[in-house]
Amino acid sequence: MSLTATRAQAVVLLVAALMGIAVTTRLGVWQLSRASQKEAMQSAFEVRGNLPPLDGAALARTAEASADQLYRPVRLRGTWLPERTIYLDNRQMNDRVGFYVVTPLLLAHETDAVLVQRGWVQRSLLDRTALPLLQTPEGVVEIEGIIAPPPGRLFEFTSAAGGTIRQNVHIDEFSRETGLALRPLSVQQVDSQSTVGDGLMRQWPRPALNIQTNYGYAFQWFAMAALMAGLYVWYQLVRPRLRRRV
Repeated sequence: MSLTATRAQAVVLLVAALMGIAVTTRLGVWQLSRASQKEAMQSAFEVRGNLPPLDGAALARTAEASADQLYRPVRLRGTWLPERTIYLDNRQMNDRVGFYVVTPLLLAHETDAVLVQRGWVQRSLLDRTALPLLQTPEGVVEIEGIIAPPPGRLFEFTSAAGGTIRQNVHIDEFSRETGLALRPLSVQQVDSQSTVGDGLMRQWPRPALNIQTNYGYAFQWFAMAALMAGLYVWYQLVRPRLRRRV
């Protein structure tokens, strides 16, 4: 191989190594940035969780405002709309499969409602279409809860998109379906004096931010950058010198 070809090959290897190191290092930095953002979110959630509860009048009316209220406690007064109750299928709590029970609460002194994730109930093992018997108080009630995003979306067939038993609920779509004016958020009800004996479980999972996963990915990207740098130094710099000495 000619000297010119050898030099060209060396330049190509150098450029490829530098590009690989730059890309993997940038990806590692990005993963660290994501971890930092999630830590800030987690800190914000913890701070919000200790703030005084909001009432119905203070609940956000826009999607932008609702993002700033996530995971804040609420104490709401209103009237249940049990005829609009839906059961979200294939939902787990304490490693058991059942329904999330979701009922709109018509807010007192307001013209709109909020979707309340009232709790979890086990599904019938004999008839998956059977609805559990629930106690829904009549008249004005006071509930306690946490502002939360709607339940996570699961895969669904078109035929399962509506009905009393369904896979998912989207606030805008449910609003159009029922004709209810709904606030752009949902509430996860928590146990209180008003929920005693209603047959629902409320061990809601904490938001999974998976911060350690980002740190793990960052380590992998940095390790890959270090490996490429090490291989280049060994094969292109150290090993040729060792051969010349021999």
